[in-house]
Amino acid sequence: MIIEKGNSDNVKAVVKGLNDFNLAKEPAQGPTWQPIEWIAKAENGQLMGGILGGVGYWMGLEIYILWVEEAYREKGIGKALLQKMEKEAAELGATISMLDTFDFQAEGFYRKMGYTEFGRIRDFPKGRNRIYLSKAL
Repeated sequence: MIIEKGNSDNVKAVVKGLNDFNLAKEPAQGPTWQPIEWIAKAENGQLMGGILGGVGYWMGLEIYILWVEEAYREKGIGKALLQKMEKEAAELGATISMLDTFDFQAEGFYRKMGYTEFGRIRDFPKGRNRIYLSKAL
């Protein structure tokens, strides 16, 4: 056996292999991946924040990044971005939203937005917690 770094071709083959296995066990309920990406900009064009994620073939919204520039926090921008993404995902047929955050990031924000914890990794990074949250859409 040889173990080597992946390249774009064999990484695609690994993803295809997993998708083929998964879909043989549980059929897709939608397209393989539907990206949802929104940004917020100030009137002058300055980037204020953004949200990145998408809906997978089992109709779950996976949120990877929600970020708001520090000067614009506590002004409803994160809430607006999250609600915009959730609305689009629901329109695409998503029934659940899932994400992770750290205890030094936005745990309280997500809880206020209706997310509940379903898992936690303690002491990662050292002295902190990584929290996994979900919400029915």
